[in-house]
Amino acid sequence: MGLFSSLLGKAGTVEPEELLKKYEKLLIEGEGIELGFKLYHDVFIFTTKRLILIDKQGLAGDKVEYKSIAYKNISKFSIEAPNAFDPDAELKIWVAGEQTPSVKKQFNKSVNVYDVHHVLASYVLK
Repeated sequence: MGLFSSLLGKAGTVEPEELLKKYEKLLIEGEGIELGFKLYHDVFIFTTKRLILIDKQGLAGDKVEYKSIAYKNISKFSIEAPNAFDPDAELKIWVAGEQTPSVKKQFNKSVNVYDVHHVLASYVLK
């Protein structure tokens, strides 16, 4: 992922092995990483049990917020697939009881949005 895409707020894929090395302490026993993405300072990780949002605040990322959303609390999600006129995809996730999406992220063309849809559908629709 290029710096320009990062600055524009579009996420690119990060390999699960790289995420595991850096964020293993956040996982519980038996939890694995399915997919992960980086958005400038921020990271979001789809695990086998939940979605983990890592929000690094400040220019240097001095303060970090770790937010977990259990798949069972996701009431709906949408994926806007890329097309010829707009090569970027968008993900929206609603948490139960909320009228607006709790998570709204754009992906650059390096992300297979159907992989994201598959992981969400596999866990949310159980």
